[in-house]
Amino acid sequence: MVIKSLITARGNSKSIPNKNIIDINNKPLIAFSIEASKDSEVLDTWVSTDSNKIKKISLNYGAKVIERPKELATDNIMNEPSLIHFAKNVLFDLLIFIQPTSPFIKAKYINEGIKLMKTGNYDSVFTATRKHWVPRWDLKINPIGWNIYHRPRRQDKEDYYEENGMFYITSKQQLLKNNLRYGGRIGIVNIPSYDSFQIDNEEDLELVKRLFT
Repeated sequence: MVIKSLITARGNSKSIPNKNIIDINNKPLIAFSIEASKDSEVLDTWVSTDSNKIKKISLNYGAKVIERPKELATDNIMNEPSLIHFAKNVLFDLLIFIQPTSPFIKAKYINEGIKLMKTGNYDSVFTATRKHWVPRWDLKINPIGWNIYHRPRRQDKEDYYEENGMFYITSKQQLLKNNLRYGGRIGIVNIPSYDSFQIDNEEDLELVKRLFT
């Protein structure tokens, strides 16, 4: 079984300029994902990018690079077209799609996902964190899914999984069939909350930097 990873990292991030290579604890953010992938059971670690700067850094950390077409690197495009572009140009059986915004990603989590896929019980796997119910409100201060006159106790509500975007695993066959990062029988790699942080904005960045100090 040929297992390869693909880290998607376009150059024009809007929430944080150059987010994918911003310095975290004296290391570009994307390096955490590259190193975790290279330390796992993955055969080859690839980066899909439209940025020469990201390409150079990725190569320096030992990844291979596939040039992302400009039309697949716009602000409003999802990652799936880049995954499909990769699948049509590179040979593999299983693909680990890694988003480079999780600095606490570890090889053991990737290997756990690969192990789940090898059982044959799943068509795809993704990372999530188990959460307890808490009262949630929308931006107009309306309760989401509960009533203030009948506030439930936490222990009366079921726990749930929340995607953390660390990585997704699927087969080449499943990816090209559904054009999605996951589908069919789906499994979960449960990431503990202390490793689940993802950098999407300046507030996330400040939090992660403090965790490294």
